[in-house]
Amino acid sequence: MSKEATIVRFDGVSFEYSATKPILDEVTFSIRRGAKLTLMGQNGAGKSTIFNLLTGAYEPEDGIINIVKGATVATARQVIPREQMDLTVREYFQSQFKETIYDIDPRIDNVLEVVNLQVKDVHEKTIKSFSGGQQARLLLASALIQDPDLLLLDEPTNNLDTAGIEHLTKFLIDYKKTVLVISHDAAFLNAFTEGVLYLDIYTRKVEQYVGDYNDVVKDISIRIEKENMKNAMLAKEIQAKKEKANQFAYKGGQMRLVAKRMREKAEELEEDIVDVRKEDKTIRPFTIPFQQNIVGELIHITSFSILKNHKVVERKAAISLKKNQHLLLKGPNGIGKSTLLESIATGTAKGSQISKDVRVGYYRQDFSTLDFNDTVYESLKKAMASSGLRPNEERLRSVAANFLITSDVINTRIGSLSEGQKGMVAFANLVLMEPGLLILDEPTNHINFRHLPVIAKALSAYTGAMILVSHVPEFVHQIRIDEILDLDK
Repeated sequence: MSKEATIVRFDGVSFEYSATKPILDEVTFSIRRGAKLTLMGQNGAGKSTIFNLLTGAYEPEDGIINIVKGATVATARQVIPREQMDLTVREYFQSQFKETIYDIDPRIDNVLEVVNLQVKDVHEKTIKSFSGGQQARLLLASALIQDPDLLLLDEPTNNLDTAGIEHLTKFLIDYKKTVLVISHDAAFLNAFTEGVLYLDIYTRKVEQYVGDYNDVVKDISIRIEKENMKNAMLAKEIQAKKEKANQFAYKGGQMRLVAKRMREKAEELEEDIVDVRKEDKTIRPFTIPFQQNIVGELIHITSFSILKNHKVVERKAAISLKKNQHLLLKGPNGIGKSTLLESIATGTAKGSQISKDVRVGYYRQDFSTLDFNDTVYESLKKAMASSGLRPNEERLRSVAANFLITSDVINTRIGSLSEGQKGMVAFANLVLMEPGLLILDEPTNHINFRHLPVIAKALSAYTGAMILVSHVPEFVHQIRIDEILDLDK
């Protein structure tokens, strides 16, 4: 089969989770063999659903999905499922195959070298013992070990440090097979993709574009401008015909027939007016209120632990954060940033002391501070109650709306949301709980890039103490940082 042959085709595919939650409506597109494409769309539009349809995890309600006979598909998902966290690396990689692989260890070693993950005695280590960045590498390796004809990557840069993103980018540039990737990292996508499949959350259709993300934004902007210009001209012509029709109707006789024809022409022109393509909505500007009646030092750090050459190393520090002071934690994947943040947030860090009565707002990269069995409404209500303020239904729903948590989402269980939507709930919770100390672990993960400047502005303006970990320089550069602690130095 030639490289240019189609490897996947969606033909009139429709899918819905329920009668009230349609995702795809008669979607048609094709992917040629060897293509490297981006799948884009707003948080919750259904991008991961398309991946599940491609792997066979879901079946379409209508239409046909044609995958070339014999072609294999593998997915590197956004996160490792919770139920797999206690597996060893060997067990985790074996679980990617239906049959037992007797030479699994050397195959694991090969793919871990490809993703630049070198860990001593790796086969026996449990998945939960790896950092978020290392787990991101394991996710990619779990797909690569299957040697698929179609590689599906769902937010592969989440949790990766700069070196990890550079390594992944080079790998994908050199990769010879077909790739479809979901990502909100425009610079990463532009480095290797050649086309975009855009899932429109409003029409539930997939639009196909040639070029990288920047080209798509330009194409869509030009299209919207043309549609608006055409509609403006039609509206002007319609109004003119209606005004003339009214004038002729008053004159009576034959003029009434002329007036009737003009109204009919105006109606025909109205049918030519097109629905202008709606842009993805962006969350509204927001403020995270600072806990009232808290003064003086909020947190004091005298020492911390890191992982260096697979060993725990203690380091001294002299950090004191008061109101309106922001600290950035830096360091490569695997050094222990997330572990340190968790121990500080939970009050178990030996060298850290949070002042009495300071309320901690903790944003975890895996959203495990959220109860996945709660509905969104229940989660927001708990957050508001934790602030000590009286329940306020109007404020709760207003904050939810600011984060695009609509009426059809607010009663959904958190475990059923997309990762991006979970991020929106996590930020809404922070607003409602009004913390004195904000601890944020990779808050850009899974978040639509349109929202990031709004989030950065809110964090920069936060008047409490803040500790931030982020591997996204362009995001960090938008935030006021008063102190940097590099764990590797």
